[in-house]
Amino acid sequence: MSCADDSSRRNLQVELAGLVLKNPVMVASGTFDYGREYAEYFDLGILGAVMVKGVSLEPWPGNPPPRIAETPAGMLNAIGLQNPGVDYFITHDLPWLVDQGVTTIVNIVGKTVEEYAAVAARLDQAPGVAALEVNISCPNVKEGGIAFGTDPQMAADVIAAVADSTELPVIAKLSPNVTDITAIAKAVADAGADIISLINTLLGMSIDVDRRKPVLANVMGGLSGPAIRPVAVRMVWQVYQSVDVPIIGMGGILTTRDALEFILAGATAVALGTATFRNPTAAVEIIQGLADYCEQHGLSIRRLVGAAHRGLSR
Repeated sequence: MSCADDSSRRNLQVELAGLVLKNPVMVASGTFDYGREYAEYFDLGILGAVMVKGVSLEPWPGNPPPRIAETPAGMLNAIGLQNPGVDYFITHDLPWLVDQGVTTIVNIVGKTVEEYAAVAARLDQAPGVAALEVNISCPNVKEGGIAFGTDPQMAADVIAAVADSTELPVIAKLSPNVTDITAIAKAVADAGADIISLINTLLGMSIDVDRRKPVLANVMGGLSGPAIRPVAVRMVWQVYQSVDVPIIGMGGILTTRDALEFILAGATAVALGTATFRNPTAAVEIIQGLADYCEQHGLSIRRLVGAAHRGLSR
């Protein structure tokens, strides 16, 4: 990669609440597992960071199949946050990621505030964890299954509990399934979120007209892919105007131009999800594309963050 030279490395380096990344391109939680499969295609150390699949206090079995369905310009998934639990992750997966030279951000999930805090505490001293991404789209079992991320106070409670349980940077991953994304963003920022990532998947469903039944066993699932990109860019734009914390933008990024949209809207870094299913090396190609863009325009990537708000000319 030509972006490996010194000037390109300087052009692409970004900082998120003290976390320095060699470039702004990550892979999104839930789409990259813990990295082993993708290591067959490229050196994972090239990435700015890997956001691993969600980790819970105890193993979660996930939802019954079918739990993935293709849609126009995207896909639905209802995996159900299946994972082997935090202790297994620390023992088996984290050491392997450290050996790959990967900046590892661990996505954490829970059914109660206490579970989130407990997972954060377990990971706080684990060697090789760079930050925690808190998935507040999970249902709160104490509140009748309402997602933590749809209510500002519940979202704030989770983030505050996690922040009290760790010295690591705390990333709040916001759900788009809300009326006002800025209200949630302000609540989590006030509660101690160091970084905000958005967006998680939009709620959707698909019906098999031949079987006359929902395609997914869970009926509804999360919609991802390029179909949701305009919604994600809009929400990054709004949150950038509303809070003074760095943003990781995600939602339907397939190309360098897509990534640049998020950066110009206010994202300091971006994360790819569905794109990696179609093209396992998409992140590598986008890193190179950003390096080429910065070189062509004589700019660092940091100069481009939020530039559309300032009307930065070429």
